[in-house]
Amino acid sequence: VLIGMPPFAYIVIGLLIASPTLFYVYKPRENAITNAKALTVFFGATVATLLIIQFIPFGKDHSNPPINGEPAWSSPRTRELMVNACFGCHSNEVEYPSYSNVAPISWAVQNHIDGGRSRVNYSEFATSPHGARNTLAVIKSGWMPASYYTRFGKHPEAKLTADELALLIRGITATDGLHR
Repeated sequence: VLIGMPPFAYIVIGLLIASPTLFYVYKPRENAITNAKALTVFFGATVATLLIIQFIPFGKDHSNPPINGEPAWSSPRTRELMVNACFGCHSNEVEYPSYSNVAPISWAVQNHIDGGRSRVNYSEFATSPHGARNTLAVIKSGWMPASYYTRFGKHPEAKLTADELALLIRGITATDGLHR
């Protein structure tokens, strides 16, 4: 969950968890608290942190920008396979999962989508085709879809079979602008 969070998230979490710890460490020893009290303070700080970070708005705006042109796909099947495997991060047609409403997961999801769109956005191909020419190489290499995207049974539609992958590679090869 912590991978891919924006830097301010680390600062917020660090401060909210570190404060009670520092208080405990530097508290005078004649009034030392017991382990049970220390655990209560620690878990209380953790729960408070999780509640407070729900009010940080980053990652909770699930709107998609308008679509202004996709590649001229070689076939409807090629587009369907691309939608299944790539459009979850590389388009303006992202369908946000229910868990993307809870911080800090929402931060990681939004960060991944922002990163994916900045590398290549198939919904803005008409005006910004940068990065799309690497599509074939990235898919052939197995880098995409990223392993974290399909881990734990998430996004099963993105796990293409060997036949689907071969079909997708042939379709990308026949689609202008998606390979060198």
